[in-house]
Formats: sequence, structure tokens, C-alpha cells
Amino acid sequence: MEARSVDAIPRGSEWQYEPKWDGFRCLLSRRGNKVDLRSKSGEDLTRYFPELAEAALKLNVASFVLDGEIVVPHGKAFSFDDLLQRIHPAASRVKKLSVETPALYLAFDLLATPEGKALSAEPLRKRRPALEVFASTQFKSNPTFWLSPASTSYATAKNWLANSGGGCDGVIAKRTDLAYQSGNRDGMQKIKKFRSADCVIGGFRYATNKLGGKNVVGSLLLGLYDEKGLLHHVGFTSAIKQQEKLALTARLEPLIAPPGFTGNAPGGPSRWSTERSAQWCPLKPKLVVEVAYDHFSGDRFRHGISILRWRPDKRPDQCTFDQLKHRAADPMKLLA
Repeated sequence: MEARSVDAIPRGSEWQYEPKWDGFRCLLSRRGNKVDLRSKSGEDLTRYFPELAEAALKLNVASFVLDGEIVVPHGKAFSFDDLLQRIHPAASRVKKLSVETPALYLAFDLLATPEGKALSAEPLRKRRPALEVFASTQFKSNPTFWLSPASTSYATAKNWLANSGGGCDGVIAKRTDLAYQSGNRDGMQKIKKFRSADCVIGGFRYATNKLGGKNVVGSLLLGLYDEKGLLHHVGFTSAIKQQEKLALTARLEPLIAPPGFTGNAPGGPSRWSTERSAQWCPLKPKLVVEVAYDHFSGDRFRHGISILRWRPDKRPDQCTFDQLKHRAADPMKLLA
């Protein structure tokens, strides 16, 4: 299931609310002695979190499929930075971090029962009780697995949103009357204190001034895919920390290759175009970044765009315009 970003918590008896965790979304399945951890992009996460696989094998059932979030505790919060460190090519490094910064799994859906019954076609109002029964019998003696809370109370959801931070960055609202909506955003909405979007880095511009005598990145060019699979330029961000520019430039330059954007591209004709706006380096669509924004219109981000985090857990083709769709307020009612 994918979530659609909206501005306000939806109300109604058909909604269930959950905290939105700041971690890696993960489908965790067990079949006998085999455990599989799969990211939202379909990547295999099992080798990066061996402690989760070991903990899953200690549960007293040999078959199940859970949907949940991988988080790494740090003090009284969850650390996304520590979580990112776990995606490392060296097995020795992964093993070391699995001991030093062990992850937890927060379950919020059950898609297959120990009896082998598939629940994905059942509405959430039936899946959630099944998950709670599963958790009550399996998680109590296993400190790695936790049941993510859920509520049908709008007041509770408002409180979660008001107090978000430290690893909970908002609220998730799910339709209780719908089956598991795999691959679309119809059954789930996310609400944050800010609006965010996952974008592809389709190109970059060098900074006007060099750093240590070297050319460094000055801004990142952001892209989103349309329904035809074309990557459109939707804005840029220059909110790059000075101390990160050299390393980021070294990461970007090997990816330089045309065309970068296959739809609308930077430097196209407009009354804001300048000579410098056409000077950009196209990139292979490999990198995904989550950005915060306050307004999107005319197929572009407006005002300042800030970088929230890199998203190695998401495929570039998952960065679509669809994630920005939300109900627009009636402007006349706002003016009344």
C-alpha cells in the first residue's frame, strides 16, 4: 500500500489512524526456516538486518506475512541516520551494526496467517483484529517485534500529529472498509506537520564559487514521473550543507549522462529563463531524495525546497506526480 500526502487528517467512521514512523517500510515473511525482508521498492533487505531475521525465526509460528516499519532506537527516539548506516555493502560492517544499533520491527498489518490464509483481500477492519491476536501470542516474549498502535479516535490522531517528532513524523489514516490496496494510494493517506515528496535527482548545477579549488554542486534538479513514464523537471533545491558538497559532487559526477529529464527539462522557454538556467548536468535516474515543500502548482514546486533525507529504499520510478494529489480547498469558502 502507498500513501497519498494530504493536508489534514480525514474524519469519518471509515478511517483508522496510526502513527507514521520514520523508518524503512518492510514486508516481512516467513516460510519455515526462510525469512524474507522486502522494501517498498522490492529490494531484499534481509542481509542488512540479520537480527530481524533471527528474531522472526524465534517466533512460535512457521508461516506469516507482516507489513510494518523497521526502526533503529537511539536514546528516547528513533534514528533515521542510524538506519541509513545499516545499508552497507560490507557484511562485517552490517554484522557489527546489528549488535551496536539493533533494529526493531513495528507491525501494523497482517497479510497472511500462520494457518496459510491470505488476508490481503479482507478489509482492514478484519485484518487489524487478526494482527492483534497474532501480536498478543507472538510478540510478548520477543522484544524485537512490536505492535504499532491504531485508533479510530480523531482526537487521538490529532494528538499524535501535534506531538510528532523523535521518530514519529505524522499520522497515517487507512480506510477500514477496503482490502489491502497494493500498488496504489486509494486506501491510505499520510499527514505531516509539513508536506513532503520523494523526487528523482535528474540533474544538478555546479555552484558559482569553487570549494578548495574544485567545482562543487550548487543545486539539485528534482524530477517526478508522469503516467507515461516521462521524468519531468519540477523544481530544484540548493539547500545543501557546505561540508557535504565535495562528497555529494563525487557521488553525482559518475552518474552524469543524458538525457536526465525525458519530459519537461530545465532551461526550457519561459519568462524566467536565464543563460545560466540552461547550464546543468543531466544524471542517470538513480538517486531519490525526500524534500519538504509548502506549495506545488503548475507542475512545479514553489518557494523554498529543503532536503529531508536520501531514500535508498525507494525506486526512482516510484516518484510520481500521484503522491502530490490532494483535495483542494474551495478558495471562495476560504475568502468568505
